[in-house]
Amino acid sequence: MVHACQSGHPGGSLGCTEYFVALYFHILKHDPKFNMEGKGEDLFFLSNGHISPVWYSTLARSGYFDVKELSTFRFINSRLQGHPATHEHLPGVRVASGSLGQGLSVAVGAAQSKKLNNDDRFVYVLMGDGEQQEGQIWEAAMYAAHHEVDNLIATIDVNGQQIDGPVDEIMSLNLKAKWTAFGWEVQQFNGNDLEEVINGLERAKSLAKKGKPVLNLMTTVMGKGVDFMEGHHKWHGVAPNDDEFAKAMAQLEETLGDY
Repeated sequence: MVHACQSGHPGGSLGCTEYFVALYFHILKHDPKFNMEGKGEDLFFLSNGHISPVWYSTLARSGYFDVKELSTFRFINSRLQGHPATHEHLPGVRVASGSLGQGLSVAVGAAQSKKLNNDDRFVYVLMGDGEQQEGQIWEAAMYAAHHEVDNLIATIDVNGQQIDGPVDEIMSLNLKAKWTAFGWEVQQFNGNDLEEVINGLERAKSLAKKGKPVLNLMTTVMGKGVDFMEGHHKWHGVAPNDDEFAKAMAQLEETLGDY
């Protein structure tokens, strides 16, 4: 998808593949027929909207729209914008995202709404680790803990890379200590091991609804599965050329047997 339009974010998308597979095929109670309110369903919000390629791919394979539509990614008049949008009414997308720092606030509001309406389902949100440098994240974190929004399960993709370089060099932060201090229940797991992700999300559900929102620190490798992409911030938002695409696909096809 990213290669075809020569635009997009392959690194984080590859790193979060296991998370999306676990979420949509093992964890979420959701309906591909899709209604915006999602009553009686689990809701998911993508805060780091630039990794839309992996989300769109998962939505299509979950039955929200035809897989053939993935070939329109980022082309003019496509519903598959570079950052998810709602004006094209793409099934599965409930809020425009990509302006970093906002997704947690939306998820908190949705989760609190479910509690007020006696809807016992969960709300999930995915954020990036570089995104934790946004102040709005911490306003939402304080609000959720204070109001005991304990049906909320947030996850941070901890790949250590952001657009300008390694996260620790741009603005370091002890995420476990910080989120614990903000009153959240915090756990960690390996985001590139499908079984660990499934178990981690199931464990998060068992930790939820006990007075605190839950935060998963999910360690991943940017560009996972492609040796020249792995762990490099360059691949945050760069499309592979023809040679790089061929090499990447050859390596990824070798890993398919693992699943």
